[in-house]
Amino acid sequence: HVQLVESGGGSVQAGGSLRLSCAASGRTYSKWCMGWFRQVPGKEREGLATIDSRGITAYADSVKGRFTISKDNVKNILYLQMNSLKPEDTATYYCAAKVAMTYEDCNPTGTFSYWGRGTQVTVS
Repeated sequence: HVQLVESGGGSVQAGGSLRLSCAASGRTYSKWCMGWFRQVPGKEREGLATIDSRGITAYADSVKGRFTISKDNVKNILYLQMNSLKPEDTATYYCAAKVAMTYEDCNPTGTFSYWGRGTQVTVS
């Protein structure tokens, strides 16, 4: 079992930056995939970025070049650095994880097993 807790959300002006954090706890795994998703009420959940235990990252076109996913493997914290924020980035942001998976499935369109409760990001 993996527990995920997001933090770092808030309100920011367009063009600004935020860094989201996701603290992971539970068993440690040698093979894993973690990602960031966001959702606006009434819309489908959107995968943004993933990183796997090899350090390979993948990004959705909507955030490519603006968002950076990273992982502190010592502290077991997943980060999403968000720059050049736009009003359309306003959403609830979730971190997610899966373990013992196929690396090919570690991408923003993949399915994940563990989810945090989310953190709100508002861009005005």
